[in-house]
Amino acid sequence: MARFRYFRFDEALIRDLAEFQSVLDLFNHLLVQSGGDVEEALDMLRYFKQQGYLPENFDVDAFAKRLVEEELIEISSEGAKLTRKGERGIRKSALTYVFSALRKGEAGDHRVPREGEGREMLSEKRPWRFGDEVQNIDFMGSLLNSYRRAGADGLSEDDLEVFETEHSSSCATALLIDISHSMILYGEDRITPAKRVALALTELILTKYPKDTLDVIAFGDEAFEIAISDIPYLEVGPFHTNTKAALQMARKILERRKATNRQIFLITDGKPTVIRENDGGIYRNTFGLDPKIINRTLDEAVVCRRKRIPITTFMVTRDPYFQDFVTQLTELNRGRAYFSALNKLGEYILMDFVENRRRRVR
Repeated sequence: MARFRYFRFDEALIRDLAEFQSVLDLFNHLLVQSGGDVEEALDMLRYFKQQGYLPENFDVDAFAKRLVEEELIEISSEGAKLTRKGERGIRKSALTYVFSALRKGEAGDHRVPREGEGREMLSEKRPWRFGDEVQNIDFMGSLLNSYRRAGADGLSEDDLEVFETEHSSSCATALLIDISHSMILYGEDRITPAKRVALALTELILTKYPKDTLDVIAFGDEAFEIAISDIPYLEVGPFHTNTKAALQMARKILERRKATNRQIFLITDGKPTVIRENDGGIYRNTFGLDPKIINRTLDEAVVCRRKRIPITTFMVTRDPYFQDFVTQLTELNRGRAYFSALNKLGEYILMDFVENRRRRVR
């Protein structure tokens, strides 16, 4: 029998824990914004305190010491940096932040709408068939069937019944993040929400859908794959936008994945402005919608469609000039497009992911 030991309610301790968690959430956001720079994030906390956004009695140095004690950061002669536990904490914080904005009941398990072998048992039952999993047998119901049929003479094969199950599908997702210079231009930080979404989506898959895969690709002049642990440190560079290279890399990665569903999530704020020529040279044009660049990018969207890899584009700007390109890409790929405000980006992506997991992608 379980035993519990109760202590006197310590209101000051509860208040201290709540304050620490509140500042930790802010600190995690600042880490994402600063590219994982712990010292810069702590300096921003000091600035917020000077501006009166944090309590007067809040001690940033004591907070940093506690982060070390909690093994979230480590400090050496080379400076302060995140630990693996700290990186996991950022992912969890991002997932909590995004899901807190979703209406209760919208996020559920990802299932295909048919019955079959799987781990999720339904309340409905049926007679046992050869090959059914033992763990799906309703032993209580089967014994009752036996007693109804022959009393206590024994259990026969005809008495067995099993719970129906829903088939949970696997999914391979490639998340493409635009790191071109425009993602921080015009006084609007677009890269931080994009990274935060990548962190949340990663944590969701790691904890809830462990059989799924998520590959993260950053793209500017070129496209390159980044590890999950590298997401907080991703920064915008003086780059143009090579959307074609990103789509091509994602397609090749997903083709190697043995999953029921495969899909691409593309986060971008502008039009493609650069491609690599067949001879290895770079062709770029930042003025207008260059037909050569656009057509090569749209060609890759068509190849993805033929490979049954839908592209969902999340456009973090509402410029009609750029929306024309996204509309073309979506129609040719038969994918989906969202013209999203930055404060809704996480909700759109996670809800689309969860909803898409409930059906087979074709």
